[in-house]
Amino acid sequence: MRPLLFALAFLCTAAAAAAQPYLPGLQDLKIPATEGHRPLDGLLWYPATGAAPPLTPLYDSKVWEAPQAARDAAPASGPFPLVVLSHGMYGSALNQAWLAEALARQGFAVAAISHPGTSTWSREPDLSRQLWERPRDISRVIDHLLAAPELAALADPDRIYMAGHSLGGFTAALLAGARYDAERFARICSRLPDELVCGVLKGWKVAQTPEDRARMEADLSDPRIKAFALFDLGGTQSFTKDSLARTTRPMLVYGAPVMNSGLTLDIESRALAQALPGSSLRYIEPQTLSHFDFLGVCTPAGEAILAAEEPGDEIICHGGGAERAAKHQQIIAEVAAFFRGN
Repeated sequence: MRPLLFALAFLCTAAAAAAQPYLPGLQDLKIPATEGHRPLDGLLWYPATGAAPPLTPLYDSKVWEAPQAARDAAPASGPFPLVVLSHGMYGSALNQAWLAEALARQGFAVAAISHPGTSTWSREPDLSRQLWERPRDISRVIDHLLAAPELAALADPDRIYMAGHSLGGFTAALLAGARYDAERFARICSRLPDELVCGVLKGWKVAQTPEDRARMEADLSDPRIKAFALFDLGGTQSFTKDSLARTTRPMLVYGAPVMNSGLTLDIESRALAQALPGSSLRYIEPQTLSHFDFLGVCTPAGEAILAAEEPGDEIICHGGGAERAAKHQQIIAEVAAFFRGN
């Protein structure tokens, strides 16, 4: 994005923020296990009124700037459009809290869960292997929010959206109608064995048995979701071309050209954009955007702390301060406008 256009986007977003009528409310989201379904934990953001309790930071961190929310505040009068978030590999419900807080201020309810097996605190190999459960997790979140008596008035069933980062973008694509093809993916990986996603899915033993393959290749779409935002996804080459061509629900796709994640843009977000119907696609590729810009804002000391304590991980905070915060404002504006328009 050119500097002048980026500045204009930031100023427009700042003006909109000043007029936001809501405070960000927050409560824990717990969905119990049922037969055939695993328990899910996460966070539910929602619009709260000016009578809400004081805003407090979500956590205390020397690496990450903490979003703020009014814990357990009474919701404003709904229903509100619902956005469900899906984090990337080994992330959590906190990864896109910056987006959730901003959307709640603008009148959206936002649910984020930590996917068992592929999250920060849950990396059990047997759960990682069951990658088909990720889209099912999202569908269960929607089921829960629409059925729970204390939450039913919060979410509008006719305005449900989804945003996903990295592996969360892969999850979103499956929910939009993309179909996994184990044979196609194996062929791609035989030609490109060094691609990050090839190594990850092989290590997790995804679709390695006939039973698992059938589950991964099943239709995992959810027609209740009206539109999707995909942030620098991985796994595009595992989808059948026919299924992508038939994916007609509106898609906002971000590609990150700063290559610091191991995802090759030409076979990931750019390839996805080429395979999707142009009439339902908005593709954005800001020149300075990196994969890790979809994570939170880092503290001034965050990069140095990670370099000392977790060598190699400091890359996630490179350019992660004021520069990342400005990019977040542009992304927030795009996502909010895209969902409102669909």
